[in-house]
Amino acid sequence: MDRLETMRVFIAVAEAAGFARAARTLGLSAPAVTRAVAAVEERLGVRLFQRNTRQVRLTEAGERFLKDAKRILGELEDAEASAAGSHGDPRGALAVTASVMFGRMFVAPVLMDFLDSHAGVTARLVLLDRVVNLIEEGFDVAVRIAHLEDSSLSAQRIGVVRRVVVASPHYLARHGTPQLPADLRRHRAVLSSQVGAAESWSFPAAGGGTDVIDVPSQLVANSAEVAIQAAIAGRGLTRVLSYMVAPAVRGGQLRVVLDQYEPPSIPIHLVHAEGRHANAKIRAFVDFAAARLRADAVLQ
Repeated sequence: MDRLETMRVFIAVAEAAGFARAARTLGLSAPAVTRAVAAVEERLGVRLFQRNTRQVRLTEAGERFLKDAKRILGELEDAEASAAGSHGDPRGALAVTASVMFGRMFVAPVLMDFLDSHAGVTARLVLLDRVVNLIEEGFDVAVRIAHLEDSSLSAQRIGVVRRVVVASPHYLARHGTPQLPADLRRHRAVLSSQVGAAESWSFPAAGGGTDVIDVPSQLVANSAEVAIQAAIAGRGLTRVLSYMVAPAVRGGQLRVVLDQYEPPSIPIHLVHAEGRHANAKIRAFVDFAAARLRADAVLQ
């Protein structure tokens, strides 16, 4: 194999976390894959994988080389496509990550529609409720619901979400509708540790500052979806991000209260690491997803 082919084999082993799985993906024999990786390691003079009988893991040098190898092959694919007059036809593997609920509701449908339009692209979608390091963890694009810190990442703002307090019409009919944040002390809540602090809710105070309200609760869940279902069932108020309850609010199962006391909106961004030098598949997906998500009224 030439150097580019051995590089492709190395990437396949890293992504599959195993030599046998990579061999099946590439249509090669396991010994051929082993020899290709050994040739790369001999040429570089470093070990790229830690191997034992149960797992194959990248070394620190292997993680650095994986990042560079993917960039080099991506640039080569772009150059070949451009020379062939098909620069607008992205291809290759795309890795996308988002938070669990947002990813299920918004990113997965957009990604599937993107794949329908780009037969040369394959995708891996990983949904995690934590901030992912794109470079270290091998992702091309992430959706971030947060105010972004300065970084080397490129970002496109696609919308905003609000932090809302909701309850079922049945609950409000029985217990009344809170008019001020302080009224929450006389209500009960279903708290979600997935969306900020579970024990207390903060609201902008008149004249500046913040009012922190301890809301009585009988149930605390680490899942916003559990808290939402409990609120729909009339077990109390809950506080979540607006997109999470948009279908229930539209359907009349929940009502937003205290909206005049909401904190500032939280921006949503599509982020990726390679800026204007991103390869065709990343540029195409970011443009496609940004247009779709910006058009969604729930995120405005």
